[in-house]
Amino acid sequence: MIRLAAQEATLPGANLEEQFQFALDCGFDGIELSGRGDGVFGARVDELRRARDAGVQMCSAVMHTPTFLGSFEPAARATAIADLKVLLSTIAEAGGLGIVSPNAFGVFSRKLPPFTPPRSQEESRRLLVEALVELGEHAVGAGSVLFLEPLNRYEDYLVNTLADAVSVVEEVGSPGVAVIADTYHMSIEEPDCAASIEAAGAHIQHVQLGDSNRLEPGAGHYDWPATLAALDRIGFDGWLAMECGLSGPTGDVLPGVAEILRAR
Repeated sequence: MIRLAAQEATLPGANLEEQFQFALDCGFDGIELSGRGDGVFGARVDELRRARDAGVQMCSAVMHTPTFLGSFEPAARATAIADLKVLLSTIAEAGGLGIVSPNAFGVFSRKLPPFTPPRSQEESRRLLVEALVELGEHAVGAGSVLFLEPLNRYEDYLVNTLADAVSVVEEVGSPGVAVIADTYHMSIEEPDCAASIEAAGAHIQHVQLGDSNRLEPGAGHYDWPATLAALDRIGFDGWLAMECGLSGPTGDVLPGVAEILRAR
């Protein structure tokens, strides 16, 4: 059974309870939260507990922080690790499953000038694995999961495909670290999205939705039936969360998305 989540920032309402009701009215099942760093998300813990107790389904949160695990400055990398620990603990208090985090977003691209990153790919991978081992242990203790997100070649210099993410996650070897499949990035990087999903298999524990133009499902030319069928074949039973722009007002767009995805 498909479970659909809308992004917190796109939902109208004075509080999470009202936003959740709006999402339900649009045919969705829950909310994916914004995981702000610098203690902002952690400071919401009482709000999130109240919403959880009121029945609000908050499946996950996206890391929205100024630094990343793949930052080249040691201090920035340490800040990202500290932020993620807070996020992983807090999403568990919300009753959610985990935190979405890429290696890095917009830090460097090997496909754009100057093309050569300031450290080797081997060293970057070693540091990523090292951080994920630490964060996986924290996640297990908190009762949550870090979802490693592959980004397209123009947004991340290291983890671009599902196979890249699976390779890293397998090396980490922690139940606290899994893979997220983001269909927008897959539309750029994967030669066959359905085959890539099947190859990644049970490593995929979360999915984010964006069409080929980074708008909502149905607004571009992404092959949704093939992807949904592949997810069925691997026995995926997690959440599908919107991670995209909207082509119109939320109340007009979301019901159409729910109809497309549930009509497979």
